[in-house]
Amino acid sequence: MFKVEWARKLYGERLRSLKELFMVEKPVIGMIHLIPLPGAPGHQGYGMDEIVEHALKDGEALVEGGVDGLIVENMWDLPYYVGKDVPPEEIACQAVAAREVVKEFNVPVGINIVHNGGRATLAVAVASGASFIRVCLLTGALVWDTGEIDHGVAAGLLRLKKNLMCKHIRIFADINKKHAVMFPGIDLQTHAIWTDFYLADALIVTGKMTGLPPNIQDLVAVKETVQERPLLVGSGVNTENVRSFLKVADGVIVGTSLKDGGVAQNPVDKRRVKKLMSIVREERRKITSSRTG
Repeated sequence: MFKVEWARKLYGERLRSLKELFMVEKPVIGMIHLIPLPGAPGHQGYGMDEIVEHALKDGEALVEGGVDGLIVENMWDLPYYVGKDVPPEEIACQAVAAREVVKEFNVPVGINIVHNGGRATLAVAVASGASFIRVCLLTGALVWDTGEIDHGVAAGLLRLKKNLMCKHIRIFADINKKHAVMFPGIDLQTHAIWTDFYLADALIVTGKMTGLPPNIQDLVAVKETVQERPLLVGSGVNTENVRSFLKVADGVIVGTSLKDGGVAQNPVDKRRVKKLMSIVREERRKITSSRTG
């Protein structure tokens, strides 16, 4: 397609499919929501050993339940800081916990810092040995639930990625982001085009808040607009809707519905993970049989 070498190299480094990273079609990525880190209002004075212990227990339940990847996230460091304001003590603690997760489990591990850690998220990924990052706002602009106006971080993030020599770390970028409202005039398709243009490896579509699913129409719109980018559902996936989502999306990220009682603050319930994964494996078999049939 490209007739010049620099373009072939730049664009050729991106993921062509999620299978390249997760080794399966339609991968399921489970969330490890770290308990509140030091400095966060929810932190109760415990040390890193307890934080790591909780993370590894959730990781064990997710991996033994059959997920194909993990994301380590500072979910309970709320109310959240935004962008460059994320405090260094929380970044450092997340890196320590993530490193233990990477060492323990033989699946790809990603990093997300809420809200939109950007450079800090990449730094944690490099320090921990993670394979990918979730970037809440790579391009465009929005207003977070905390009240801050935020903007895309693509220019600084891609240059840092180049400088740190970590082109192997993939960028999964949100399109319509939960806990946020896009600026008027930035529609879903436009934001998807921008995010693809600024070199995201995969796109993510979410609902309005944690645990709420997106509209299937939004998934279809993004998939039709940017057909070559892998697409993931980033919130609200459960046993009732995962079949419908996987008919459009290339994979899913799951957190709340896999917790004990479906409560986001609770530990991961391995039985819930196995139930979801049995449905996903059935959908994968249908895809395989439709190709061979």
